[in-house]
Amino acid sequence: MALLITDECTSCGACQTECPNEAITQGNDIYVIAPNLCTECVGHFDESQCVHVCPVDSIVADPDHVETKAELRAKAARL
Repeated sequence: MALLITDECTSCGACQTECPNEAITQGNDIYVIAPNLCTECVGHFDESQCVHVCPVDSIVADPDHVETKAELRAKAARL
């Protein structure tokens, strides 16, 4: 499942530099995550780095992009 940044984002930028897939970019008001690039850090780390560094806990699972761990591993291998 890709991750999603909610409206609680303070646009601090901490998450962007932590993403190994460069899936996080600055949007109009908040940072956004490209679901086609987000692997929840599967294949890189044991936990999602953006979630780990977010000071306001504004990064959650994206219900519109549900993927299994196997699908995330396959996506990471493609990237």
